[in-house]
Amino acid sequence: MTLRFIGIDTGSEHGGCPSVWVDDIDGSFVIQGIVVTDPDELTQVVTRSPLAPDEMIVRLPARMRGYLLEACGEREPNVG
Repeated sequence: MTLRFIGIDTGSEHGGCPSVWVDDIDGSFVIQGIVVTDPDELTQVVTRSPLAPDEMIVRLPARMRGYLLEACGEREPNVG
């Protein structure tokens, strides 16, 4: 697996999370995010899409939408 770094949340308190990566071999995404622990949010998600034992739900701030678009090849790197 070869991960290509796309971007990191510039508004992060600690400068290390969340971040977006793409696997250049198979095109899958690797997301480092804030683990969702709010029971109401978890219920909403697992009602529609049950979690497997090796899964977790993470949240990315809305300001990171551009990184997801870039990971999908929908925008040029470093364009706001």
